[in-house]
Amino acid sequence: MDLKVGLKGRAENVVYEANTAKSMRSGSLDVFATPALVALMEAAAVNALQFEAGESSVGTALEIIHSAATPIGMKVWAEAVLVEVDRRRLVFEIDAYDEVEKIGSGRHERFIIQEDRFLSKANQKSGNLKNQ
Repeated sequence: MDLKVGLKGRAENVVYEANTAKSMRSGSLDVFATPALVALMEAAAVNALQFEAGESSVGTALEIIHSAATPIGMKVWAEAVLVEVDRRRLVFEIDAYDEVEKIGSGRHERFIIQEDRFLSKANQKSGNLKNQ
């Protein structure tokens, strides 16, 4: 995979009942939930990347500001730009918008992984739990 600073990705969604703060239990209002914004931002970063078979990436850090509320029915989107590549570590700057204004921004870190090794290590937890 050819990773270069400047790669861009985008993800969009519409605010609907299931991704509101009230439904996601991150608040009591029918507005776009912060956890949904996090997922949208991560999706934008993932959409900037294309991997060889057997490779993927996982999110390891995300720092965001959710600066404006968005009501049900409005379109929201996030735009990610790869700003740093350090071997397997990738850093993105991400901005999010609704149809009226900027609603958030953040910085997101991902690591490139080999799927088989990653899943093998993760699945070992189940075996460790059974042995306790």
